[in-house]
Amino acid sequence: MSKILVVDDDVDISELIALILEREQMQVVVKNDSIEALELLKNEHFDLVLLDIMMPNLSGTELCGKIRDLVSAPIIFISAKNQIIDKMLGFEIGGDDYITKPFDNDELVLKVKSHLRISKRINKSNQSGIIKIGDIVLNVSSFEVRKKDEKIDISTREFELLRYLMENAGQALSKEQIFASVWGSEYGDIGTVAVNIKSLRDKIDSEGKYIITIWGYGYKFIKESDYV
Repeated sequence: MSKILVVDDDVDISELIALILEREQMQVVVKNDSIEALELLKNEHFDLVLLDIMMPNLSGTELCGKIRDLVSAPIIFISAKNQIIDKMLGFEIGGDDYITKPFDNDELVLKVKSHLRISKRINKSNQSGIIKIGDIVLNVSSFEVRKKDEKIDISTREFELLRYLMENAGQALSKEQIFASVWGSEYGDIGTVAVNIKSLRDKIDSEGKYIITIWGYGYKFIKESDYV
């Protein structure tokens, strides 16, 4: 059973989230104080954290930074703040996703389940050092990429980009999200993402099977189950 931590100073919303996720057979712990949540995370393991941004004492963004020093579990922000700069900041400091209040119950469940699946897949791949989808194999330990057992020469940045796409396979990723996660900043030439995607396609995906363009938004790497 997945164990979820909900951190929100709004008692009604946090209890609603707990009820929704418990119906999905998840174990949910609620903390309405960010400092108490931080202390709990020092002693207990959680598979995923749902985190409000606007809280007294420690804000959600401040708490997220401190959480990232403790755990690698997925962090999903749930906030009434819906400006793109707020979302970019959330991704920059270690968040994995963002849901805007008022939220749709089904969206909440789908995103939580999606990140739990991704986290399990990453943990498995990190144990072996290998991520494999279709004919493409990325070896984290040896820093190698192979397609149909043929070694592909790619740059360090292309390797990190491919790793990020494969670790998040099946998810629609915005150009801004990719740039912030792979380049480590929200500032710079966002066009760099498209340039490196084109280079990756030329080297590993000339048939256009793996890296899908989502026009006006970003890109998605296919899931293993979608590979034919």
